[in-house]
Amino acid sequence: MTDHSIFKNKVAAYYTLGCKLNFAETSTIGRELVSHGIRTARSGEKADICVINTCSVTELADKKCRQLIRRVHKQHPEAFVIATGCYAQLKPEEVARIEGVDLVLGAAQKANLTQYLNQLEHKRIVTSPVKELRSFVPSCSAGDRTRYFLKVQDGCDYFCSYCTIPLARGRSRNGTVAELTAQAEQAARDGGKEIVITGVNTGDFGKSTGETFPDLLRALDRVEGIARYRISSIEPNLLTDEVIDFVSHSRRFAPHFHIPLQSGSDEVLKLMRRRYDTALFRRRIETVKQRLPDAFIGVDVIVGFRGETDACFESCRTFIESLPVSQLHVFSYSERPGTQALNIMPAVSPATRHARSKSLLDVSERKWRGFYETQRGRSAEVLFEHARKGKFMYGYTAGYVKTEAPYDEARINRISAVRPDGWNEDHTALTVTFLD
Repeated sequence: MTDHSIFKNKVAAYYTLGCKLNFAETSTIGRELVSHGIRTARSGEKADICVINTCSVTELADKKCRQLIRRVHKQHPEAFVIATGCYAQLKPEEVARIEGVDLVLGAAQKANLTQYLNQLEHKRIVTSPVKELRSFVPSCSAGDRTRYFLKVQDGCDYFCSYCTIPLARGRSRNGTVAELTAQAEQAARDGGKEIVITGVNTGDFGKSTGETFPDLLRALDRVEGIARYRISSIEPNLLTDEVIDFVSHSRRFAPHFHIPLQSGSDEVLKLMRRRYDTALFRRRIETVKQRLPDAFIGVDVIVGFRGETDACFESCRTFIESLPVSQLHVFSYSERPGTQALNIMPAVSPATRHARSKSLLDVSERKWRGFYETQRGRSAEVLFEHARKGKFMYGYTAGYVKTEAPYDEARINRISAVRPDGWNEDHTALTVTFLD
């Protein structure tokens, strides 16, 4: 049994790397600690406990985790440092060897973190085999933004040849529609206006409860007080006509899709063990644009995958150029221990990966600016967020166009009618004229 008296007057700081799912889960950890009397550290305050939620999607992600842990230990030398998340689950011994780490918690343990804090002075590793990850813990996070992130699903059954996420998060599972609707209702009561629906394989929702992803979307759409929802990422084979139709007629779901492509070469898609080909992907994009002409479509792409020849990459680049997408999220392939991709030959050199990445980033820049140009002069609704620095505030239209305006506290966390005009000074957002 946990002795809650040890938490009296304790202060905790939280750090998150990786996906939106991690941010939602860190928020749940924070609420658990607050419920036991552990106050969240203020800016610049020394913490007694530091919780670091890690990512391990790439080798670079592992490196960033190690750097963050060392930096946190330097900033809070007397703190009890807890590392959890995917890196901690996949490589607990490696994480434990990093200077400053006192407790390594696996994926199954982080939902009940306080029970492992009885003895803050003892270094421990507490993990479970991934096959034991069966439960689902709903999470909803706001962080320091006006958008909330609602975790609706966890784990993945796809086992793509390059990916370690199923090894870190286990099989696909989800909460119930009723549980998740209740989380959205609470976010609305807390003043939330926008919710991003997130998961490891979001469109796989319903596998463990006998419900469907459209069931969830319809229920969330009925929650009063939430002005806007976004679907964070959905596999192309799970982005059905029913989902696209629903968004096109929805009261609150934004015309914004994030769809992983990973490669525009059918040969490479087979090597990756993806569940679609380029023909299906093109049909999905065309269907979205037919029903939602102003939809923002973001696409994930991996370059330099093992076995990706020059011809394969050229097919990929040409395919992407031909699609009416709005932005690319480009990742250089990273070898991950335990994945089947390591058996594929030949490997692509780091220099070639870098060159291919730059090539697609140039494509992305052109498409992104082109999409923004189509939105200039057209009325839109923007949810403005708190400005961290400077005299401007920023917000996004439903179609995910970033806008800039002079800071006005009265407009923070409310929908404003605007007309996007020209580019701001550094060409990262559109300036606006208010229409309300």
